[in-house]
Amino acid sequence: MNKPIKVLIGKVGLDGHDRGAKVLARALRDAGMEVVYSGLHRTAEEIIQMAIDEDVDVIGISILSGAHMTYFPKILKLMKENNLDDVLLIGGGIIPEEDAVELEKIGVNKIFGPGTPLEDIIIYIKSWYERKLASIK
Repeated sequence: MNKPIKVLIGKVGLDGHDRGAKVLARALRDAGMEVVYSGLHRTAEEIIQMAIDEDVDVIGISILSGAHMTYFPKILKLMKENNLDDVLLIGGGIIPEEDAVELEKIGVNKIFGPGTPLEDIIIYIKSWYERKLASIK
């Protein structure tokens, strides 16, 4: 029996705008994934603890505040410290293209910019998950 892909949608820092995160969470759920939403104003440590507690496959971070170059490296560091090497880390929000490129270079799997079709994100996650399962077999 295949278990659904489990995704944590996280909002870190002082960013109080979560409409896009909630729209994505609903789209992922409608695509058959199990979604956990962190709520607003979480720390990187809280996100990682939620990821561990919920045993998620994917962490999706939404940042609109401009703090992406602070939070993503911290989340990556905490993921490594907690042996979450097999968890997909994606992000979205208002992140300049040059920063998105840099974040992907340091280990964020993918940054999705404003206006990315929800289906593109769903396909990305499902493709990654299929590759993960194939590598386990």
